[in-house]
Amino acid sequence: MWKLYAILSALFAALTSILAKVGIKGVDSNLATAIRTCVIIVMSWLIVFMSGSQQGIRELTKQNWTFLFLSGLATGLSWLFYYKAISLADVSKVAPIDKSSIVLTLILSFIILGEQFTLKTIAAAVLITAGVFVMMLK
Repeated sequence: MWKLYAILSALFAALTSILAKVGIKGVDSNLATAIRTCVIIVMSWLIVFMSGSQQGIRELTKQNWTFLFLSGLATGLSWLFYYKAISLADVSKVAPIDKSSIVLTLILSFIILGEQFTLKTIAAAVLITAGVFVMMLK
């Protein structure tokens, strides 16, 4: 089931970029990010309350709060920089660079989480990196 969720994530991430590029036309990128964030906040809390997940708030530890807060900061910064980039350049140029986060995630998962690389993971990371550089060429 996780593969279906991952595919849906990729599909909606692609739609996000296209819809954002159209929606950001003539709008400050920071304002656009704030509007998008408000929609996400409302949608997320609706899902939490519809599923009854709000009960889990009491079970969160200090570590949960700390790392979820830091993750939120990283997400916010990522969105702000992404929207600024697509306001200045074509999505087709920005998106591949943004997706180089896959390689950075692999490296950080090894360093921070102790996840292991396989030959397949290394080959994929090299190919993704090469693809990003090819897409950056004029």
